[in-house]
Amino acid sequence: GGATDILARLLGKVLSERLGQQFVIENRTGAATNIATEAVVRAPPDGYTLLLVVPANAISATLYDNLNFNFIRDITPVASLLRVPFVMVVNPSFPAKTVPEFITYAKANPGKVKWASTGNATVTHVAGELFKMMAGVDMANVPYRGDPHVDLLGRQVDVYFSPMPASIEYIKAGKMRPLAVTGTKRHPLLPDVPTFEELGFKGFDGVQWYGIAGPANMPPAIVTTLNTEINRMLADPSFSERLAGEALEVMPMSPPQFGQYMRDDIARWSKVAK
Repeated sequence: GGATDILARLLGKVLSERLGQQFVIENRTGAATNIATEAVVRAPPDGYTLLLVVPANAISATLYDNLNFNFIRDITPVASLLRVPFVMVVNPSFPAKTVPEFITYAKANPGKVKWASTGNATVTHVAGELFKMMAGVDMANVPYRGDPHVDLLGRQVDVYFSPMPASIEYIKAGKMRPLAVTGTKRHPLLPDVPTFEELGFKGFDGVQWYGIAGPANMPPAIVTTLNTEINRMLADPSFSERLAGEALEVMPMSPPQFGQYMRDDIARWSKVAK
């Protein structure tokens, strides 16, 4: 029922229709995506076993030193799908109305600002860690198994680096205050909210992204077929326009481009992991 499950089922339905093959969605949860990833890298590289990859794969690549696989070496990039910008949100009663004010408050109250995440090694966790490093502040992480927005509304926690689709309605209703968004330019749904880049956080572009990969050494013809059909789906206006209203951005790439994108994300988070 999570975002990865929903996206996988949507993609499976579209590809089943386009390719005339049945796609079965199998959730293998646990170990920050590593259980599912190992199952895929051990599978035959025939195109019949694919992995929905997310930032947790890039984070795990350097966070864990005892993995039974090398993420980049042991997969074949197939296609990128979507990117989801993040927004730094606080409760409207929080004393800071801007990021500089937030930093000033956090420095005056070291360790007292409670920052929510969706668990250790998730992108909401490492995004907060990156902010701590770049802003020079000390905050207390509160990991959640589920959605932390309810506790942010109730002031049990103070700040959350939230995927924009999950918080945009709270922001529109005035129940959460956005301080900054990730990305290289302001988001059309929040045109008055500055980017982290504008505020001097160069390289702070943590986003939730999704893509498809398979085991290493997949046949190039199969990779090309899958990439072509996925990019056609992303180019369909009825698909992309519906996503835009939910703060989701299509991200079509060739397999080599997607491979480089994942390597860049690994490099970004390796500094935080170390």
